[in-house]
Amino acid sequence: MEIQRATLENCHEHQGTVVVVDVIRAFTAAAFAFYKGADEIRPVSTVQEAFEIAKKIPDALLMGEVDALPVEGFDFNNSPASLSLMDLTKRIIVHRTSSGTQGIVRSVAAEAVLAASFACAGATARYLKKLSPDSVTFVITGAGSADNGDEDIACAEYIEALLLGERVDPAPYLKRVKASAAAEKFLDPEFPEYSAEDVECCVQLDRVKFALRVERTAQGFSMRTVWI
Repeated sequence: MEIQRATLENCHEHQGTVVVVDVIRAFTAAAFAFYKGADEIRPVSTVQEAFEIAKKIPDALLMGEVDALPVEGFDFNNSPASLSLMDLTKRIIVHRTSSGTQGIVRSVAAEAVLAASFACAGATARYLKKLSPDSVTFVITGAGSADNGDEDIACAEYIEALLLGERVDPAPYLKRVKASAAAEKFLDPEFPEYSAEDVECCVQLDRVKFALRVERTAQGFSMRTVWI
């Protein structure tokens, strides 16, 4: 199995199986949303697209952010801590974020797409082993930004170690999440618009026992769970 890395700038070039990684916070939030009963998540690129798609889905909910801040008119932001308090049973969520969903919609050449965070890392590795693809590309969605994406790199490295059958201590990888540049504003009390509880959610290793599989449909991208 060939393992590669990509960013939002070049993920469109990668074929085979692509794993889009966004720890803070898109795919931690997605995992929590499914844990709270959501039936499907529709990842999209833009805020306008999110509104347009939601209009076509009865009782759809809008989730996401722009530059990590809430979007006016969305039902809730990209906060896994907030989602942990909700009942989302059987709901369809339209999801737009600045990094994670961008990696999904840009991975146009991929044969299979997964979304990943530490919340579903073990299940992601198990599902990849089951697929046994010739190549796996981890899209580091935070790379190239001012935050540099080390929390996403740590998650990719952890899943890779599991794939290779290594005995791996998760603690050093999880420590990098809290130490990452992306986490700084969430942990700084001078920025109350960001929640430290979200970072705590982002280091809850294997909170769920399912992988997040994304498929292309006539209606766009559709994310659902694969229990494994």
